[in-house]
Amino acid sequence: MNRRGFLSSVGGVAVGAAMPWKAVSQLAEPPLEHRLPSSDSDYQRSKSYIEETPVRQYHWASEAAVEAFNDQKFGLRIHWGIYSIYGKAHESWPFLRMPFEERQAYNHTYKTWNPSGFDADGWMNLCEEAGIKMFAFTSKHHEGFSMFDTKTRVRNRANWTFPDGPKIEECDLAYSIMESPFRRDVVKELTAAAHKRNIKIDLYFSHSDWYDADFRPYGWHPLQVPSSPELLGWKPSDGTTQQFWDSVKKMGLKDIVMAPDPTPEQVKRMVARHRTQLTELLTRYGKIDMMCLDIFWGPRVWPQMRETILKIRELQPDLMLRARGIGNYGDYYTPEGFVPFSKASTKMPWFVIYPLGSSFSYEQDPSKYKGTKWIINNLVDATAKGGNFMLGVGPNGNGEFHPEAITQLKETGKWLKVNGEGIYATRPRPDLLWQEGPDLRFTRSKDQRSIYCIALRWPGSELHLTSLQSKDVASVELLGYPNALEHRWDPVQGLVITIPPELREAAHRPCDYAWTFKIARS
Repeated sequence: MNRRGFLSSVGGVAVGAAMPWKAVSQLAEPPLEHRLPSSDSDYQRSKSYIEETPVRQYHWASEAAVEAFNDQKFGLRIHWGIYSIYGKAHESWPFLRMPFEERQAYNHTYKTWNPSGFDADGWMNLCEEAGIKMFAFTSKHHEGFSMFDTKTRVRNRANWTFPDGPKIEECDLAYSIMESPFRRDVVKELTAAAHKRNIKIDLYFSHSDWYDADFRPYGWHPLQVPSSPELLGWKPSDGTTQQFWDSVKKMGLKDIVMAPDPTPEQVKRMVARHRTQLTELLTRYGKIDMMCLDIFWGPRVWPQMRETILKIRELQPDLMLRARGIGNYGDYYTPEGFVPFSKASTKMPWFVIYPLGSSFSYEQDPSKYKGTKWIINNLVDATAKGGNFMLGVGPNGNGEFHPEAITQLKETGKWLKVNGEGIYATRPRPDLLWQEGPDLRFTRSKDQRSIYCIALRWPGSELHLTSLQSKDVASVELLGYPNALEHRWDPVQGLVITIPPELREAAHRPCDYAWTFKIARS
């Protein structure tokens, strides 16, 4: 598809080199590409079996969907599930290290779960106050518990405390929030509340399912099988079979429990349930803007996964799909736990996923929340490089966010009320012009009439910018301050912006943490 837009290239333009505004605005931008960075661990895992170029009948989301995605900038990732009851970090992952008795108890916890503090409107009101434009919610994490009214049924599961050791047993249940005392479709309530406020919706959905034994051994399933190495794509060039099992243990499996290989009927049932649940999510809750897929299945069932992705496209053609587990079929890339050092690391649309606490699930210790300044710095940095920033905050088992997380989100929203013009719906400047030194970041308006310089540290009595020429500048203002700022051109210092004396005291500035200078072109 011939699309413009994500990252610009200006050969040989160095940070600090003054460049006429007209010349910058006329630079051509390369077409958007749907190609994961070669260094991405998920790409490395799947490149041997997922084709580089999707099949001809596939299409990505439209230009309009990509444009809307790139306008959002700030999102909230909400992880909530059975793991929240336990107050443990790292979402479902501790399950793999639990003794068998604890696993059995964990899988029955839903029978008493009644999170009376959950309030979908309250959550979305917090998003509005924090300046959040999109949220992601875990409709189902790896633990297999559905937070929506799924009509699918689990037919096989592990009995972890069987007298002779763990064994697969037959069952017949949805394993969902509707079978708990709570009996409310959380996804339905959240999507309805978001639609009322025009907040974009991203539904997280795990390809893995550690409760449903039909899903063994995919996605670090706690039940492995004799042919796991082959099913998960292990090749002789990767090492010995023992090295494969050592790698599985490194992922956190306390004990490797062997089960029989899945039968063709079980594989068929797995694919059907996975596909049906995705269909439920995309047909019951109105427009869904993004879907955050997670982990992988492997080469043996990639053809079935690919067919599912094609069917998803039929249901909601403009759905933006996360690339995880589906390679270059994805619409967007998600660096996790870091902001890319360079804005040229990928030409896919992207957003950073970064927890505010120690992990994406509920954090009990207030000292581990990273702070408003940290949020704003990372939001500004990601935006300047052309991406979005999604902050991870999980509620507790009762559906309530930590007061410290709420405070930091609201403080960020207060900052965005002043500075949002330089964040939302902006685009990056070309090549290296997204920054000057460690403390200055730049964005631009889509019509190229304005450039925004965001100072991560107060500049003092003057701000010097060497990547702009004074003759191209019509006016300079500080967002939140009512008067225009004086500016002049100096052949050595570049554009020199004079800071009014009354702003030199912190109490008189329009905001804290970072400050946005709007530079209008002549």
